[in-house]
Amino acid sequence: MQHIIHPENPDLQKIRLVADVLRKGGIMVYPTDTVYALGCSLENKRAIERLAKLKGIKLKKANFSIIFNDLSLLSDYAKHIDRATYKILNKNLPGPFTFILEATSKIPKLFDTKKKTIGIRIPDNQIVLEIVKELGHPIVTTSIHDEDDILEYSTDPDIIAGKWEDQVDVLIDGGYGMNEPSTVVDLTDGVEIIRQGIGDLSH
Repeated sequence: MQHIIHPENPDLQKIRLVADVLRKGGIMVYPTDTVYALGCSLENKRAIERLAKLKGIKLKKANFSIIFNDLSLLSDYAKHIDRATYKILNKNLPGPFTFILEATSKIPKLFDTKKKTIGIRIPDNQIVLEIVKELGHPIVTTSIHDEDDILEYSTDPDIIAGKWEDQVDVLIDGGYGMNEPSTVVDLTDGVEIIRQGIGDLSH
């Protein structure tokens, strides 16, 4: 099932259809403010396991992040968010960043892992923000990598569709994607940029 959704003015009927697919354990391909990604509901363990399988990795070794539509539910999944941390999050989100925070006890259970941290994202992309809002809880996300030696990420939605349409339940065409990922910032002990991507951090 492929949907073309306008990035600036998403069709809410299509957003509802996508959210329903995710609630039932479906996996989607969707655009972010950086690269195209795979996503599923954070509250569907089977879907998270399937996502790991699609990436060819064991769930406990998966480095998945979670996407919120705002910071209101953050404390359910991340802890020790002091004033300075919140200020950085508030200043840079929505935006092309993945912030590493200390995870609450919910995260190890969801991901079969002993990992004490979680990557969180609020992309500056109306399509995915509306999907998360409609769903009512975060989604699990992982970037789509390209097997091409030169290109790390596919940007053309038609090429992405050709590769993924038989493996996922819904494919969202939100126009051309970027070919550079988010900037990863570790906030668990100060501020450390782990990977410089599109975002320039302000703090």
